[in-house]
Amino acid sequence: MSTSRTWLLVGASLAVIVIFFVLREHWAHALGLAPYLLLLACPLLHLFHGHGGHDHGDHPQ
Repeated sequence: MSTSRTWLLVGASLAVIVIFFVLREHWAHALGLAPYLLLLACPLLHLFHGHGGHDHGDHPQ
């Protein structure tokens, strides 16, 4: 395994551990933000998901 991939895995593992402990201590606050995060996710999905998906082929003009 390359060195950069090792550091990426170490960083991702530490991030997961930190997120776990933060959510464990502040679960009520995190749960209170859930509806707002869902509402924020909707426009973000429209912006970043499926670019080029509205092409219906060549249309004669």
